Amino acid sequence: MTEKPAAPPANSVDPRLLEVLVCPVTHGPLDYDRKAQELVSRKARLAYPIRDGVPIMLPEEARKL
Repeated sequence: MTEKPAAPPANSVDPRLLEVLVCPVTHGPLDYDRKAQELVSRKARLAYPIRDGVPIMLPEEARKL
């Protein structure tokens, strides 16, 4: 029987997901702010929330920096 990879803790995001996500506005890279539970687009000056381990990648849900 093959083992499933361990799920990330509830308050974090799967690192593999972080590798492929980009800002929906600029299509640029995102920085993960573990403490704030946000993905930050420095170029767009937006912070996308992470709720229950799921990044909410909607510009209207993002916090302006």
